[in-house]
Amino acid sequence: MCAMRGRRENWKDYYLVVLDLCVKKGLAILFSTVAAPFCIPISSAPGFHFFWIGEFVKEVSTMVCSALRRVAHVRVYLVRKASGVSRGHQHQALGSRPAASEFAARGAPGSVVELLGKPYPQDDYSNLSQKVLSRVGRNLHNQQHHPLWLIKERVKEHFYKQYVGRFGTPLFSVYDDLSPVVTTWQNFDSLLIPAGHPSRKKGDNYYLNRTHMLRAHTSAHQWDLLHAGLDAFLVVGDVYRRDQIDSQHYPVFHQLEAVRLFSKHELFAGIKNGESLQLFEQSSRSAHKQETHTMEAMKLVEFDLKQTLTRLVTHLFGDGLDIRWVDCYFPFTHPSFEMEINFHGEWLEVLGCGVMEQQLVNSAGAQDRVGWAFGLGLERLAMILYDIPDIRLFWSEDERFLKQFLVSDINQKVKFQPLSKYPAVINDISFWLPSENYSENDFYDLVRTIGGDLVEKVDLIDKFEHPKPWPTDSVKFQPGLCTITANS
Repeated sequence: MCAMRGRRENWKDYYLVVLDLCVKKGLAILFSTVAAPFCIPISSAPGFHFFWIGEFVKEVSTMVCSALRRVAHVRVYLVRKASGVSRGHQHQALGSRPAASEFAARGAPGSVVELLGKPYPQDDYSNLSQKVLSRVGRNLHNQQHHPLWLIKERVKEHFYKQYVGRFGTPLFSVYDDLSPVVTTWQNFDSLLIPAGHPSRKKGDNYYLNRTHMLRAHTSAHQWDLLHAGLDAFLVVGDVYRRDQIDSQHYPVFHQLEAVRLFSKHELFAGIKNGESLQLFEQSSRSAHKQETHTMEAMKLVEFDLKQTLTRLVTHLFGDGLDIRWVDCYFPFTHPSFEMEINFHGEWLEVLGCGVMEQQLVNSAGAQDRVGWAFGLGLERLAMILYDIPDIRLFWSEDERFLKQFLVSDINQKVKFQPLSKYPAVINDISFWLPSENYSENDFYDLVRTIGGDLVEKVDLIDKFEHPKPWPTDSVKFQPGLCTITANS
């Protein structure tokens, strides 16, 4: 069962979205009468009609039944889906229905998709939706006065001022326009992520084909930049992951990555008897260090990392911030930590970090150095700092949203003002699903492609598996299979 949450001014478009969702994809559904002013008369004939009260809307052809005959084994997932958007979240997109071309979510094997001026052959791994492809190249983090741009610029300003090289130039270089299309080797293998690791799943990533994908993290560029001889840099960019639908998740978001390497001289400078200390040794791996690092080197790298991040969040959030470090695991750092801050009485995780795996550093040609890395989500920080309640708002082209961040000083405090006075609308839907080759993220992509940013949230609230398989050559509509309700 699925609840759609939407603002009242979009209620008509909302129902059309539901019908597109069901008819275009051949989902087995049945609508029941819902709250006025909307009703749907239904017949069991192959093909049925539905009407707005006092207004003709649409006729659903026999494609419903022909599509349903292709459904093999019976499984009912009752999904609760909610859609609620402030009016004008997207000045042009919200409340409007996508063009027919947007329903073609995946290219057939043998076809070619062109992205950022380059062709990519499609194969059985290709799973990019048109909704996601439409976001490639938007580069919100580079749009002046966008809230994500403000966060990026504040971080850049901090690093430029705090960390200066020998000749008075910034120590950290910044890369914020690297292509989001990477190889699977860059995204996984270069970061020591093994072949069978769950993070490689097709259900969690957007693949152009078996060898190319949209990056799942900005860490995909670490190896290349290290291999180019850089030892201190920031990478900012859009990243892509198939995910659930709610106010905190979106298939495209933005990360900022930082890496710093140290030579023996740089790390031990100013340390008493530092010339006698070493970066490397051969020992055993423990919870506190890698097998190739000395304890002295590891402790100094960890101290510099945590000091750097403490200064950064203090710059962003102000003095007097409570911070704590939580041990965690990443394939490309050890030891690894998550940083949490106490903001308005609530502990919030804001970034992940750690001492870089020496195997990664060595493979990139920096065998004589050790280093740290961290990554943070720009949306996460912006939602906390500017009190933005819904991640979809970052894609809004509505002036009422954008003008709130038109500030003369990037460090100026901004508190987001809501755009809509209308309450949410919640609706339910249920449908049959095939027994194989299905993941929940397939449905989320379908909803985003057809419903756009009208859909705020989708929750799975119940599921049912029929004890006996139904025949595939006929379709039965059962009353109550799907109920859609609307808040008045």
